[in-house]
Amino acid sequence: MTSHTWWLLVILTVAIAALIYLINSRLRVHPFIALIVVTVATGLAAGEPVDRLAGSVEDGAGGTLGDVGITLALGAMLGRLLSDSGATDAVARALVDRSSTRKLPWLVAVAAFVIGVPMFFEVGLIVLLPLIFSVARRLEAQGGTKGSPYVLLGVPAIAALSTLHGMLPPHPGPLTAVTGLHADLGLTMLVGFVCAVPTVILAGPVYARWIAPRLPDVRPDAALVAQFTGAGRRTEKESAVAVTAVGGPGAQRRTDVEAGSSVPTALAVTAVLVPVVLMLLRTLAETMLDETNSVRSVLTFTGEPVVAMLAGLLFALALTTLRTGRPAEEVRESLTDSLRSIAVILLIIGGGGAFKQVLQDSGIGDAIAAAAKGAHLDVILLGWLVALLLSTTTGSATVGIVSATGIVAPLIHGGGLEASLLVVAVGAGSLGLNYVNHAGFWLVKESFGMDLAQATKTQTVVQTLVSVLGLGMALLLSVFA
Repeated sequence: MTSHTWWLLVILTVAIAALIYLINSRLRVHPFIALIVVTVATGLAAGEPVDRLAGSVEDGAGGTLGDVGITLALGAMLGRLLSDSGATDAVARALVDRSSTRKLPWLVAVAAFVIGVPMFFEVGLIVLLPLIFSVARRLEAQGGTKGSPYVLLGVPAIAALSTLHGMLPPHPGPLTAVTGLHADLGLTMLVGFVCAVPTVILAGPVYARWIAPRLPDVRPDAALVAQFTGAGRRTEKESAVAVTAVGGPGAQRRTDVEAGSSVPTALAVTAVLVPVVLMLLRTLAETMLDETNSVRSVLTFTGEPVVAMLAGLLFALALTTLRTGRPAEEVRESLTDSLRSIAVILLIIGGGGAFKQVLQDSGIGDAIAAAAKGAHLDVILLGWLVALLLSTTTGSATVGIVSATGIVAPLIHGGGLEASLLVVAVGAGSLGLNYVNHAGFWLVKESFGMDLAQATKTQTVVQTLVSVLGLGMALLLSVFA
């Protein structure tokens, strides 16, 4: 490598260190502002012409948000509608009803896996808390459960929700990585599913069986348990109070409605799976049908992320208005509220896209490629490691994913299995070592009434297991790439 290549790598190292410092120091700079400041400074230090630098920032942010922003907004609205209509409750309760104690952790993991398809980690956990608390309280009353029943049922939910949030589209992080790495969306979903299933099993029900007896004293606040498990549906005001009490930083407010219980389970499952099925059908059509086939053209169009999420949203909208009879004005307020919760995520994604574009336009991306080739470092391992370090130090999985995507993007040429596996690895890396600077850590800690040590043994360990197991599965499948 030339001296200029080494200089560009030094700039990248300093840029990452500066990003970490700005976010975590006493300055507590917002991640979006930190990303933009570091992006501009990196471009200037790398020698990118000033008349092109602003264009790189705008193209990077605009291009990334153009690919991801609309899909993310539709996904947020879909998740909120499903929650408000009682559809997610119907899915969860159908899976755990009339089950044995031994099967319950597995069924909670399945419920969280299904519910986690359209929902962020924090939102999905809040949706599942009434179910987890109700069943755990029943187990507690019956006796005979080794350790805390709240840990026994909570850990599988944490494992499933975090796995989907980090490793599977249409969640914003993986979807951003799919765009940045030019990976095939359908193939990535298939690969992500293959990697996710054993990961959830080992980090969820299996680990729960081991850790629950070692944390016998974990129990949420009695008033909180009563509020989430009281007879009948809660009013909107009561639900807001309950969610605020456990939400912590970054949690989204959830509203329950009186008519939510009227949603049939079959319709609830359909609403959750509509976008996923459409995206998978697109991949099958592109793999099995000729380019001139009209069926392929239709399935390709309906499988576009924006179209698929729109179809799921419209289905959920019909489900909400027709089955539950909610007033149109109330539905519109819910949709508006759901968009407020993702504004920060959209800004961070845009800032990460700008950072990625400047890395490419300034030549730093080529320097990374040269260094990786010289060090013979596996690109999947590199992507995982960079995402892990950035996510751990900045407290944002989104920052970890979008920044790591920009760093490893020059190492991938075209799509294919390797690109899809890299998406999974980067997403898995962003989940590891989830600790006190992550909003999800505090949500779990306060929801289940844990101290720091107990929260570390659950939230931190579970997400680190998910991260390592996800990397392991990606490396295993890379043998066939």
